[in-house]
Amino acid sequence: MFEQVLIGGRWCASLDAQGSFRAEDPSRVEAIGPAFPISGDADIEAAMRAAVDVAGALNAASPAQIADFLERYAAAIDADADRLVALAHAETALPAEPRLRSVELPRTSNQLRLAAKAVRDYAWTDPVIDTQGGLRAHRAPLNKPVLVFGPNNFPFAFNAIAGSDFASAIAARNPVIAKAHPSHPATSQRLAQLAHTALLEADLPGASVQMLYHFDNALGLAWAGDARLGAIGFTGSRAGGLALKATADKAGVPIYAELSSINPVFMLPGALVERGEALAQEFFASCTMGSGQFCTNPGIVIVPKGEHGDAFVAAATRLFAEAEAKVLFSRGVQQNLARAVASLHAAGAHVLAGGSVGDGYRFQPTLLGVDGDDFVAHAESLQAEAFGPVSLIVRAADLAAMQRIAASFEGNLTGTIYRPSDGGDDSAWQALAPILRNKVGRLIANKMPTGVAVSAAMNHGGPYPSTSHAGFTSVGMPAAIRRFTALHSYDNVPEALLPAELRNRNPGGVQRLVDGRWTDGDVA
Repeated sequence: MFEQVLIGGRWCASLDAQGSFRAEDPSRVEAIGPAFPISGDADIEAAMRAAVDVAGALNAASPAQIADFLERYAAAIDADADRLVALAHAETALPAEPRLRSVELPRTSNQLRLAAKAVRDYAWTDPVIDTQGGLRAHRAPLNKPVLVFGPNNFPFAFNAIAGSDFASAIAARNPVIAKAHPSHPATSQRLAQLAHTALLEADLPGASVQMLYHFDNALGLAWAGDARLGAIGFTGSRAGGLALKATADKAGVPIYAELSSINPVFMLPGALVERGEALAQEFFASCTMGSGQFCTNPGIVIVPKGEHGDAFVAAATRLFAEAEAKVLFSRGVQQNLARAVASLHAAGAHVLAGGSVGDGYRFQPTLLGVDGDDFVAHAESLQAEAFGPVSLIVRAADLAAMQRIAASFEGNLTGTIYRPSDGGDDSAWQALAPILRNKVGRLIANKMPTGVAVSAAMNHGGPYPSTSHAGFTSVGMPAAIRRFTALHSYDNVPEALLPAELRNRNPGGVQRLVDGRWTDGDVA
């Protein structure tokens, strides 16, 4: 018997299971837990029809109901923390403490509560009232389902049934069909059970939240081109995301995809003089955290040539060489990482430390090096993402070389510049930062990029190909919610017939809702 899927407001047997799969304990390379169904066309169509049928009712739900669901779900996650952490640890081998219990799980429930707050104060709707012109505008639900693909590396915070894409789509009153990641099906199942209960307690339509565990890639591609979808949220590989995007684009379905990023880190000379050994430690810790399986992993570090740069490289090389092999999520991740390292080597990078596959799904932390001029000459090949505990050190002759290197980068989620505390390299910052600024979504000073705070000011997005759209973020409320909305304008519509947030508050002016407060239109 296979585990049940969540379709149409109830848990039921798969209508057309195409086989089954089980989770694996990556640390032991051993199948664990029950068998989960691989869905076929019938499951997908049933979920789609149920979501379409319920879209209107969810659209009409009150903000209080939506916020109540999000808050109930957050509370249920917190209350079930022990069980959720145990499941996620078994399926991903990520540390129960501090990663899962003290960091990722609280972040997940917190972003659900932040989404609820944005719902209660209408922050995500961006209402604008032009009384003199008789015009009103705001963001509104898509009135169509949102399909969310979850990644392998965040079993809670980006899970298709609990993460930021999920919270954002539901906050905008759109039904969600979640496609769980096969790396953590039992974790996703438990989250879906909690979500389903909270949904019914909030008196929302049961089919507002549905979940399938897995289906063939070809079915996923076909589904992405279904015009009944309002939007798609995706976090995963560039190849997978671009394939979905190509199909979705033909059907006019917006897709908000996080695709890949190597997050360049620039070390200015003064920073290395001031604290080079400490920076090597910081870099190593960031690159190997979570076995390097972060979309914000520091994949390239640009280090100036010279004595202090040499010392930094020597210290980092020693740390990587002495490190134990790290457990990866799956054999596929391990194989892809080995191929990525081989490709970097073939493109001209030389291995400084590591580079070997370990027992099971392990991979030794790996540091590679290349000259700055060679990097610029082969930038396309040398900036390919290596998903795991791997980084490339690029040696730059001077500031001009750093500028050329920065100009050669594709779009990335983040870019970091380390500077000395005395401001001695601020002229170098001013020369380098404008180039890097246009290449990244988040420009960072003196911190490794792996931390992504859940804040209204966070941008977890960036220029293509780090994401499919540079104007949106997948983290931070209310901005993340706005991805799954439609812009509605009302012209000369009587006051009593307008949505609540568009009714007049200050005759004779233009008003906007900013941070939950109404302001004149010229107030930022």
